[in-house]
Amino acid sequence: MRRVLVANRGEIALRIIRACHEAGVEAVAAYSDADKAARWVELADDSVHIGGSPAGKSYLNADAVLTAAWQSDVDAVHPGYGFLSENAAFARRVAEAGLTFIGPPADVIEKMGDKATARRMAEEAGVPVVPGSGPLNDLAAAEAAAAEVGFPLLVKAAAGGGGRGIRPVASAEELADVLPTAQAEAAAAFGDGTVYLERLLERARHIEVQVLADDHGGVVHAYERDCSVQRRRQKLFEEAPAPGLEREVREAIAEAAVRLARHVGYRGAGTVEFLLADDGSFYFIEMNTRIQVEHPVTECVTGLDLVAEQLRIADGKALSVTQEDIVLDGAAVELRLNAEDPDAGFRPAPGELTRFDLPGGPGVRVDTGFVAGDRISPFYDSMIAKLICWGATRGEALSRARQALAELRVEGVPTTASLHARLLPELAGGPVHTRWLEGWLG
Repeated sequence: MRRVLVANRGEIALRIIRACHEAGVEAVAAYSDADKAARWVELADDSVHIGGSPAGKSYLNADAVLTAAWQSDVDAVHPGYGFLSENAAFARRVAEAGLTFIGPPADVIEKMGDKATARRMAEEAGVPVVPGSGPLNDLAAAEAAAAEVGFPLLVKAAAGGGGRGIRPVASAEELADVLPTAQAEAAAAFGDGTVYLERLLERARHIEVQVLADDHGGVVHAYERDCSVQRRRQKLFEEAPAPGLEREVREAIAEAAVRLARHVGYRGAGTVEFLLADDGSFYFIEMNTRIQVEHPVTECVTGLDLVAEQLRIADGKALSVTQEDIVLDGAAVELRLNAEDPDAGFRPAPGELTRFDLPGGPGVRVDTGFVAGDRISPFYDSMIAKLICWGATRGEALSRARQALAELRVEGVPTTASLHARLLPELAGGPVHTRWLEGWLG
């Protein structure tokens, strides 16, 4: 591999560019009108314009990205996360163009992207799944399935992901009201109105396992992350390893993730997501077939460079590590810094970043694609940075996160930094469940 098109933006684009440079690979930044002067574009070896500012005219436009790859004389495309990263049709077109898609094969993305199919694959691999139904398209079938699954439950888009396309339902009467809306939302968001039902587990934790797989039979896990601090199923704070997890549970979850990855013929970096109940039982919910936003906490506690491993695997090489090489060291937390106003219902707040002083010190890492003077665009996700802190213990990691927040200076746009400052003392008490934050916020 000599030259890679980075088909993304923001901090993950810069993260990929750095990994390419460390591997001796040239990086070409694909950019929209809004991102023409962005830092990651400046730091790439080359750049190529792919369209207008709206994502649909640029980063989500497969034709534009493929044309850019051809124009740039690259031999691989890295999609990052979001946008086209889990689009099986795009991955297939990249391969058909004679290029390397830095991710799993298109058929694996397709199988694991369809939530009903993913459940079936998990069952075949002997991985426990949350009680639920198969794919549904009408109310009569949904009512029959709900009688089997039991209430409360979730109506979930079969083609969904990232916490979107999910509606809670408490009764059969409510199901009749929610189902048409959920199907319409699924069709609008994912182009497919098919849904399925899943039992709603109260007070469950969201645990995900990082896996890596190559084309030489190597499949490993890099332990787990706890992503239970969520608002409307969108993550705000993540940590590794999951606090308070019994060794037997940790091993069982990790082994289940590896088993599933091997069963589906996975290749690259991926994340297997589970719900963990109070009694230690766990259930598969989905697999994200890409690098995750929260991957840095895993890097901090394992010493792995997950993006570098993606590049190695895509280049046909074996993993640089075996399972025995991967050991946990300390604890790490990640705080997502979004350009949102927590005191105004988390309203997105685009605008000029007039001041952006970043913290430092031992164990402190900041991943961002922005500098002071940049404009935060209204066309994309509101995340502007990730604050990652490592410590020999969870307490030390949290203490460093508090100090880092105290050093951070952001002006021009409101951010979630103020919320994190209030959250950290609460999280010091130990693990929380996925509905905790919304209850705490009131």
